[in-house]
Amino acid sequence: MRLLLLTISLLAVNVMARAQQHLLSGKFTEAQLRKTLIPQASWTPFPRIDDRAGWAKADPEAATAIIAKAEGFLEYEWPYIPATKSLLIVRNGNRSEYEAISFKKREVLGTLVLAEVFENKGRFTDQIVNGIWSICEESFWGVSAHLPKGKQIQGLVDVTAPFVDLFAAETATFLAWADYYLGAKFDSISPQIRKRIYYETNRRIFEPLMTKHHGWMGDPEGKGGRPNNWNPWICSNWLNAVLLLEKDEAKRTASVNYLLQVLDRFLDPYPADGGCDEGPGYWGAAAASLYDNIAMLNLATNNAFAYVYDDPKFRNMGQFIYKAQISPKYFLNFADADPQPGMAASMIYRYGKDIKDPEMMEFGAYYLDGQNKASVGRFQYFRNFYALFMYKEFNEAKKGLPMPADVWWPDLEVMVARDKKGSEEGFFVAAKGGHNAESHNHNDIGNYVVYHNGKPVLIDVGRGTYTAKTFSNKRYEIWYNRSDYHNVPDVNGKTQLPGGKYRATDVKYKTGKGFSQMDLNIAQSYPEDAGIVQWMRSIRLNRGRNVTIEDAMKLKQPEDYTQRLMTCYPAEVKTPGTIVIHAPEQDYFVHYPASQLQASVEKIPLTTMEDQGVKSKWGDNIHRISLAAVKPVAAEKLTFTVSTK
Repeated sequence: MRLLLLTISLLAVNVMARAQQHLLSGKFTEAQLRKTLIPQASWTPFPRIDDRAGWAKADPEAATAIIAKAEGFLEYEWPYIPATKSLLIVRNGNRSEYEAISFKKREVLGTLVLAEVFENKGRFTDQIVNGIWSICEESFWGVSAHLPKGKQIQGLVDVTAPFVDLFAAETATFLAWADYYLGAKFDSISPQIRKRIYYETNRRIFEPLMTKHHGWMGDPEGKGGRPNNWNPWICSNWLNAVLLLEKDEAKRTASVNYLLQVLDRFLDPYPADGGCDEGPGYWGAAAASLYDNIAMLNLATNNAFAYVYDDPKFRNMGQFIYKAQISPKYFLNFADADPQPGMAASMIYRYGKDIKDPEMMEFGAYYLDGQNKASVGRFQYFRNFYALFMYKEFNEAKKGLPMPADVWWPDLEVMVARDKKGSEEGFFVAAKGGHNAESHNHNDIGNYVVYHNGKPVLIDVGRGTYTAKTFSNKRYEIWYNRSDYHNVPDVNGKTQLPGGKYRATDVKYKTGKGFSQMDLNIAQSYPEDAGIVQWMRSIRLNRGRNVTIEDAMKLKQPEDYTQRLMTCYPAEVKTPGTIVIHAPEQDYFVHYPASQLQASVEKIPLTTMEDQGVKSKWGDNIHRISLAAVKPVAAEKLTFTVSTK
């Protein structure tokens, strides 16, 4: 009966999602939107700098911390970005040196602006002007990794053809809020400051967005792949900048109207279950950035977009973040997601409040504790202003972690199950199906992770340091992107391939008294010459006992097959049939059929530029367990168990 009700409920959600296409752009005509938007000249989303009574209501601890930090930047020398830093992307694949300079400049500017708004004494104004001038003189507001490929570029931007990437849009937001808060001070120094801000933002951001199609916008006809986090993330900064800077109300309205169409290209095809295939680490710039857009639109329209908060898909998209939690420290990290992502706590709380989800509010409030109040962040700068005026509510908010016992995302094809609801105690398992053309994809169909008492046992290594190779045609030469470094088998010497046709089939999920289980056929995720007729995999949590994985395969010509298991701890073959994983607090055991499989363990050397990111997450301690077939046969079952004894 429970399964029947679950099926009926999911069908209802899917039908509702299909009926609500164009949720954002379908609400108002452009003419109606112009009447709905508060005019730029009178829009006051947050208190202006001369509203000292308004700013007296902002977080005093944050004020003290930010002013102290800004004082350390009073002698900051605003650096230029040498051409050779940009050229590194084609010379050796390094993107981090360019980004370190660019991101730091924006962080410093944002800190100085807030400090001046808090203090309002003019102490920081000259440094802010220096920062604005320095940034406006940069050849490119984006980052070298996002430059077009080809001989016509070769690592240096074509300044005659502006385009908008993530960080060009972020830059516009920093400048727009500086103009909003400090415009009068700038004018008292020179009218050229605000004129320069608008000129550069219009040339680099507004005009390209309104006149050139960018791939992240998605296809207007709905063809091609579904847009990823770039779409709502860039739109949120575009929206901030155009609402604040554009004085021509016709242009301002046209931009917002088009922006809503672009956002719908992200939202319309988004799965009804709200599952984020980019993982929790990117949720903060995907579903969360969509929320940023809606929240800002509501500030700019006297809540004309509040209806979005009642949309089932929008609610599911928000709730993903706390449903994908493993423990207070760890989250699901399939594909490029980070196992320990930072939580944008105040934004999560606000999202939960707006969709009337107490558990999401408690989750957000939990991560507010211990956050650095001196940090304004390098991205989503506008989130600071909401948080500063909600600090009393945050201090009084109930804190908690929902940690649901069972989660099933049918569109995403991901299962989550834990021994005890609301607790990290005991076993946790998550498994995935899907396809190998997901955003930030790794070849990982049938992959799973196992944790115990909130600590990793069998892991998804996730991503390392991004380099030029990461998003190139050499992506799957990087070891942690390949299936043979995930918890899935190699079959007849073949690994999984990237692409939408390489996918799970026959996916089923069931839960009952004492267990949760996902079944799927992973055969289609391998090339045809792997010779797989069928490879049914079952991942099962037996509550209070163990985790079992059962593979039932049929092969045309069995040559060899090897199960792979990844862990971040040393492991050894204790006896035939038992592998022990030496975690710091206790040992874990993988039991396998010694008559069918022969085990070996290797430590993965972490030596490349990409590997440094792996070290930062897991330490220099990645081990791969290989369980090779002793005598391959055309059809057999393989079962192995993860337990504490």
